[in-house]
Amino acid sequence: MIVLGIDIGGSATKGALVDTETGQLVSERIRHKSDKSKKPKEIVKDIHKIVKELNYNGIIGAGFPGIVKNGVIGTSANLHKDWIGANLAKMIEDETGNKAFILNDADAAGLAEFRFGSEEAHKANVVLFLTLGTGIGSALFVEGKMLQNTELGHLLLGKYEVEEHASAAVKTREKLTWKQWAERFNEGLKMYEYLFSPDLFILGGGISSHFDEYSNYFTIKTKIIPAKLQNLAGIVGAAVAAQEKLQ
Repeated sequence: MIVLGIDIGGSATKGALVDTETGQLVSERIRHKSDKSKKPKEIVKDIHKIVKELNYNGIIGAGFPGIVKNGVIGTSANLHKDWIGANLAKMIEDETGNKAFILNDADAAGLAEFRFGSEEAHKANVVLFLTLGTGIGSALFVEGKMLQNTELGHLLLGKYEVEEHASAAVKTREKLTWKQWAERFNEGLKMYEYLFSPDLFILGGGISSHFDEYSNYFTIKTKIIPAKLQNLAGIVGAAVAAQEKLQ
């Protein structure tokens, strides 16, 4: 089945058509810039533009960087505060005329990676998927089942949240070397390892494509691998989740 997947992020809203059987994109990926100043209605209009550009009519899946319950946004750390309490599913449906299903963006990416990515994920009992971008998202899997809305990027490391200390955006903003950034992120990994005792960490987001440049600086015992779907996982997972929930 072909479904439109949308990935709403701190720097852009991206969308593409996805074959939910294979996890492959079957259209170009369209990107509209966003930031904290962009209000919900503006981003929903960007989603409608993507729908029109792809000449799409059907169900829509969207991942949002925050807690999501029944299509309603609960937190919005990296986007406009007007998102909190917004019913994004209804907003998309009213704007586009298409049925929509919303989930946390890292949950969407983790779902895609678990379904179409690494075989190792299926062999591990506890898997913690972390996606690094503007913030740090998380998806926790236990025996193949996902605990939704974990938002572990907001756990405190001293005075700072992990994502304030070691997201991909922080690396860019502070012009950190791979070693400097990895040593920071390693502190977060040590805390996650201690709290959740995972069998495997999977690192996603665009930064995962540079895994060989920083992986040697991690000191934890748990195995860490890069995500195979990299920064396409959010789009793929959102489409798959919508297809499974709305069919």
